[in-house]
Amino acid sequence: MSKPFLRIGGRRAVRAAAAAVVALGLLLWWLLPLGEEPPGGTITFSTGTRAGVYHKYGELLRDRLARDMPGLDVRLVPSAGSQENVERVASGKADFTIAAADAVETYKIQDRPGAEALRGVARLYDDYVQLVVPADSDVHSLADLKGKRVAIGMPNSGVRLIATRLLRAVGIDPERDITPRSDGIDTGPERLGEGLDAFFWSGGLPTDGLERLADKEAFRFVPIGEEVVAELHEQGGATRYYRATNIPESAYETVQNGAVVPTMAVANLLMTRDDLDPRLTEWLTRTVIESRDGIGRHVHSAQLVDLRTAIYTDPLHLHDGARRYYRSVKP
Repeated sequence: MSKPFLRIGGRRAVRAAAAAVVALGLLLWWLLPLGEEPPGGTITFSTGTRAGVYHKYGELLRDRLARDMPGLDVRLVPSAGSQENVERVASGKADFTIAAADAVETYKIQDRPGAEALRGVARLYDDYVQLVVPADSDVHSLADLKGKRVAIGMPNSGVRLIATRLLRAVGIDPERDITPRSDGIDTGPERLGEGLDAFFWSGGLPTDGLERLADKEAFRFVPIGEEVVAELHEQGGATRYYRATNIPESAYETVQNGAVVPTMAVANLLMTRDDLDPRLTEWLTRTVIESRDGIGRHVHSAQLVDLRTAIYTDPLHLHDGARRYYRSVKP
């Protein structure tokens, strides 16, 4: 073999190696924004009741964040739900949380402290209202709840906000026309039929607390029709975030027996404040989007997180860090 040929081959090998280095650099640039070291520090994430979807999602997200940002300490703090979550972030008691859009809008409409500083990170998945009664109950509609012992959710929960609005929409005073209870998904399933005639829950599908109940007790869902949702829309304000939908037949197969259940849903938002570090928020947003499938294997509703819709965090403006991430992956 001639020496010129060897020189040509050597040059090609060098060019190929250089191209590989460039490709690797581009890949690292994509995976590690600006080639920077992952952010560190400590953040507090307000979740929800331990048997609910918020808390389970928070636990799984913390695991994913640990892989992407080993120096970040994520502290999970359980809560009553959406209303408390919004207040915690607005007041600085928490840095990130998940809350339903109607609870966020209600906080803003009331012009409560820190409302102007709230920012969106991602639209995640929808909560479905689930009104649960024993299988042999005589309750077949919202109006039938009059005179019953009904769990309307914990104080400061998103469930409480929704349940009281639904009851009033059908002419039931939550304080006078029922015996209200403060049970949430942690205790409501256990007390159904033994101290409770019905309980409201609003969460992703399926919810662990209800799946466990389905394994041992017979129950059914009370439908919430489109006319009730339309009545809520007439009230204006935060009710515009409610939409009529169905609980799909696959949500709780042994309970629904192939039938869908009319109900209403509301979007969940991952949120923070405007003073959170943009670089940290950008990294966190990336992890949320890229961990969808991994988390979705354990939290079914998380499979619905979609890059195309995640940016729609109305009624909140996007945090600068989240906007930076979405722009970096824009087609």
